[in-house]
Amino acid sequence: MPDSAVKTDAEPVVKVRNLVKRFEDRVVLDGVNLDVYPGEMLVVMGGSGCGKSTLLRNMIGSILPDEGSIDVFGRDLTELTDDELDAVRKRFGVLFQSGALFNSMTVGENVALPLREHTRLDANTIEIMVKIKLELVGLRQAENLMPAQISGGMKKRAGLARAISLDPEILFYDEPSAGLDPVTSAEIDQLMMDLARKLGVASVVVTHEMDSAFRIADRMAMLDKGVMLKIGTRAQFDAIRSGQPTGDEQTDLIRQFLRGDSEGPITKRRLSTSFEVDILKAAEGR
Repeated sequence: MPDSAVKTDAEPVVKVRNLVKRFEDRVVLDGVNLDVYPGEMLVVMGGSGCGKSTLLRNMIGSILPDEGSIDVFGRDLTELTDDELDAVRKRFGVLFQSGALFNSMTVGENVALPLREHTRLDANTIEIMVKIKLELVGLRQAENLMPAQISGGMKKRAGLARAISLDPEILFYDEPSAGLDPVTSAEIDQLMMDLARKLGVASVVVTHEMDSAFRIADRMAMLDKGVMLKIGTRAQFDAIRSGQPTGDEQTDLIRQFLRGDSEGPITKRRLSTSFEVDILKAAEGR
C-alpha cells in the first residue's frame, strides 16, 4: 500500500495517549503517543531495550500503563473489566515472536483453539474454517503435523493462521522476522502484506529488521529509550536514511539506526559514560 493510501483522517482503531510504563524505578515508556488507522501497516521500530515490545504488550492489554490511556475500538483498556477486555481481545489477533504454538497440539488444532473457545460453531464448520485459514497462509498441507515437525518459518505461518482465526480487525506482530533466514523473512513479509490487503485489517508490526520494515510499512514510528522520536510515512523515513547527516542529533540518531552505521549519536551516547565511573558507582552501591 503506498503512503498516500493511509487514511489518517479516519478515526484511529488504536489511540495511545501520554503512555507511561515503569518497572520498579525504571521508566520504560515515557509519554508515548501513537495512532493506528484502519487498514494501515504501521511499523514500530527501535533498538533493543527501547520499549517497543512493552508498547505492544500495553496495546494488547497484557500489561497496563502506569499513566496515560490506550483506546482500542473506542474503549480505554485501563477502564475495562476482565470480561470487557476479553471481548475487545476477540477483535484482534497477535503473532508472537516464536509463533507460541502449543507443542502438544497439531497445527490444525492450534488454529482451531480460538474457534472452539470463543465461538459456538460446530465441529464440521470449525474444520472448514481451519482449512481456510491455513490455506490463506499457504500451510494447509501441514494441518496434521506437530509443531516439532515443521520449520521456524512454518511455525510463524501457523501462528499467523491462528491469529486470524476469529477474523480480527487488527493484527499485532512481535518481531515476525526474528530468527528467520532472508528468503523466509521476505516470504513472511509478503504474506503479511497479502493478508492486510485481503482482510482489510490494521497491522502493527514491532521490529528492528530494517529490510523488513521498509518493505512492508505504510507508516513508521521510531522509539528511543522509551520516547517516541518520530512518526511518519515510509517515504519520510527513507529520505532520512538516504540523506546526509544534518547536525540535528535526533535526526542523525534516526539516520544511524536506519542505516546500521557503526558511528553516530547512538554509539557516542554509549561511550559517554566511562568504564571507571561505572565501576565507582557499583562500588559505592549507586
